[in-house]
Amino acid sequence: MPVGGRTSLHSAGQVSGETVLLETGELNQIIEYPSRDMTITVEAGIRFETLQKELAKEKQRLPIDIPQASRASLGGAIASNTSGPSRFGYGTFRDYVIGISAVDGQGRLFSAGGKVVKNVAGYDLGKLLIGSMGTLATITEVTLKLRPIFETRVIVIASFEPEFDLDAVLVAMDKSATRPCVLDLLNTKAAWQLDGEANLKLPDGKTLLWIEYEGTAAETNWQATTVLEELKQYRPEDVVTIEDDSHEQFHDALREFQTASDDPITFRASLPKSRCAEFLKLATEANVAAQAHAGNGVVYGHLPDRCTTPQVANEILLSLRNFAESHQGALTVLSFDGEWADKIDLYGRRNSAWGLMSRVKETLDPEKLMSPNRFIT
Repeated sequence: MPVGGRTSLHSAGQVSGETVLLETGELNQIIEYPSRDMTITVEAGIRFETLQKELAKEKQRLPIDIPQASRASLGGAIASNTSGPSRFGYGTFRDYVIGISAVDGQGRLFSAGGKVVKNVAGYDLGKLLIGSMGTLATITEVTLKLRPIFETRVIVIASFEPEFDLDAVLVAMDKSATRPCVLDLLNTKAAWQLDGEANLKLPDGKTLLWIEYEGTAAETNWQATTVLEELKQYRPEDVVTIEDDSHEQFHDALREFQTASDDPITFRASLPKSRCAEFLKLATEANVAAQAHAGNGVVYGHLPDRCTTPQVANEILLSLRNFAESHQGALTVLSFDGEWADKIDLYGRRNSAWGLMSRVKETLDPEKLMSPNRFIT
């Protein structure tokens, strides 16, 4: 099983003691960087923070939020399809990977996209490897398209009472004259947890609507002013605007929220964005700290410390998962107490996509050599 920074090592199931780990940390070189073309080709073991620092020298970046960037490898982030709050404005790795090379379980090198196109068995391998959790092949090299670094960022945080119906606010934001790059919701416990870890002095006991704008000073100032006017009709309890250098501290804290820490279980739910506010209310009732990428329908949550047994954890997960699945969504457990490996349902109901993914696995890794007993088996 390929491993990079080990930040998502248990995100698709417990790693067996018999599994051979293939370290990719030495694959950390920049192969080609024609900055004027705004593309770069790098080895997959490079740390994400290192990559961003190199791009910054040319005033460029890869606009994907990766938690624990100093540890996370590029290949691992791609294999887990990691993204964060900025996916609302900038998308995910599927929007930036234009070429990829990998080695399958039998040691065969293949490439897709970029300068060389060698798709195997009719599959778009570049897309398949994104989010495959190392179950199909080991990513070795990636070609990415880039974006310029923004001039400035403005953050607008509006607070509401927990019982306030935020559906109308989210619909308004969807129709806003502005173009946020972040549109998140934090329930009361998530806001409290974020404040405690980063000392942001956020409003206490409130649900937070967190909006970010990036661009030139003129662009961000106009958008912040406009969204403040749009929000007035919903009478938020308070609105805070962050325009100074502290925006980095706020954004970094928001990005890192989804990282599992000492919480017994961390999960990710996907559901229609129109159901995010309702899902957050359910999470609040269960004392779950939850962050919704409300513009994309993705929610990260941390179960409370009272979940001292898998039985208690399963009760909370079942309630939230039933809601997500009843609206054609899903809930996946990302991290958990290792001793609970056989007692926690990581994925819930398998839909028709699982059969398709199993057939792809059978075609590309018929001997089941890659990441055994993980994700798709």
